[in-house]
Amino acid sequence: MLGTRKRSPTGGIMATSTSEAGVPVARPWLKSYPSAVPAEIGPLPDRSIGDLLVGACKRYSGRAAFACMGKAMTFAELEAKSAAFGAFLQAKGLPKGARVAIMMPNVLQYPVAMMGILRAGYIVVNVNPLYTPRELEHQLKDSGAEAIVILENFAATLQAVVAHTSVRHVVVATMGDMLGLKGLIVNFVVRKVKKMVPAWSLPGHISFPAALKTGSRLKPVEVGPDDVAFLQYTGGTTGVAKGATLLHRNILSNVEQLKLWVEDAYSVRAKPENLTFICALPLYHIFALTVNALMGMQQGALNILIPNPRDIAGFVKELGKQPYHFFPGLNTLFNALMNNEDFRKLDFSSLVLTMAGGMAVQKVVADRWLEVTKVSITEGYGLSETSPVATANRANGTAFSNTIGLPLPSTDIAIRDDDGNDLPLGQVGEICIRGPQVMAGYWNRPDETAKVMTADGYFKSGDMGFMDERGYTKIVDRKKDMILVSGFNVYPNELEDVVARLPGVLEVAAVGVPDEHSGEVPKLFIVKKDQALTEDAVRDFCKENLTGYKRPRYIEFRTELPKTPVGKILRRALRG
Repeated sequence: MLGTRKRSPTGGIMATSTSEAGVPVARPWLKSYPSAVPAEIGPLPDRSIGDLLVGACKRYSGRAAFACMGKAMTFAELEAKSAAFGAFLQAKGLPKGARVAIMMPNVLQYPVAMMGILRAGYIVVNVNPLYTPRELEHQLKDSGAEAIVILENFAATLQAVVAHTSVRHVVVATMGDMLGLKGLIVNFVVRKVKKMVPAWSLPGHISFPAALKTGSRLKPVEVGPDDVAFLQYTGGTTGVAKGATLLHRNILSNVEQLKLWVEDAYSVRAKPENLTFICALPLYHIFALTVNALMGMQQGALNILIPNPRDIAGFVKELGKQPYHFFPGLNTLFNALMNNEDFRKLDFSSLVLTMAGGMAVQKVVADRWLEVTKVSITEGYGLSETSPVATANRANGTAFSNTIGLPLPSTDIAIRDDDGNDLPLGQVGEICIRGPQVMAGYWNRPDETAKVMTADGYFKSGDMGFMDERGYTKIVDRKKDMILVSGFNVYPNELEDVVARLPGVLEVAAVGVPDEHSGEVPKLFIVKKDQALTEDAVRDFCKENLTGYKRPRYIEFRTELPKTPVGKILRRALRG
């Protein structure tokens, strides 16, 4: 994108720019931009994410970077530990560009491993810790991961599939590894009292503390903007999990875009000298990864890691221990917190910005949040394929707009019809995104990449919406049949493929139905092959093969399913 934000002869902002092909592009959103926010991000200050993070560690060395369960880790400690972990991986002989998986919740080991992997010249493959063996095996095989860092709570899952993958180096962490003496108590409670660690055996594995001690000196590796940094797995348009290939420059661009955008918040509330972020969303998810971990470190912020935000009582207790300024989250989390009496009693005077993404924010939730905290929810929008943030509402506490906001600097949004034609303002079409944060493509899937990338560089989101005259975009529907459960994508194709393997199932269709707590939940419609098939049998099979949020909340048996004239199941008719 070559355009710049210019002043017209009358002093107003010219809402146009120049496309990569030299064709003028209308940018009506610029007239709604905060006065201090430029239209373009400018040259990136760092060549790699490792450079950004090491620079932050040097600038803020004495500050706490991350804290979890009462234990803080300074930027200096993070730099040293990540160097040791990267050196450990290098000593294993992994070549530059090797894929290393991380399968952990929000614990201190995550930022150490993530930063170490990137500094050593490798690619991070983020894995949901709650994956079933089937899901884990697919992701490890598809990415070609040669090493994995995993919390012992989930080691039994890896044990079931590791022999079928390329993984040769396994590092196992415990909840208490980095908590000092308190860690002994934490491990005892997790293992013996709560019994959260199933029996496992992974011959040849090494513990996380041992890996840190084994690492000698990190060898410098030339990592540039066009090297791959992360593989973020998503269902894309088909439901078959694919790795969104995010380059260093994609992520660095999004961090810069967000840094500029949140400056608007300080026009209302003074910028705190030492920022504190609440990190309740999982770091393996692109939203928390970029907004919390990476932008947080770039800003010298302390991230308070919440390993289990579903424990609302424990979460609220943690929130009461210190002032905090940035609170990224999603609709279901905000709703659950406000239904907790102790949360409503907390002191919110330090809160500067509440950022929401992952799923649509309901107006009733936004209104209640403003009433309780006196801070508006700033809703944004993006996908794994966009690193993730593409648009956001103003961060200055303006009223909830019930839209996904304005394109971030250096980002263009086009609303197009099925033939790829741009539609006028106010008309509904597919939301298409172009900007430096858009992925390089799907990992080893040029065919799938071609389906979502246009000739002029736009990513086709699959979401349907329109842009108003102010440049704000409103999502009205999804082109895909994707189900959005608490911010996580669930693809009907995957559910149907899994359940169809169950003996006794003749036909199956999956749809999303509204849910007060999760936004949507999956529902299955099944035609029996074997009349003895029961709902319990279906649920047990899903439990073995699908992680929790993908499992159907409702199951309905039917004698037949609605179909098109050519025999395609009409999910639309089932949603009613």
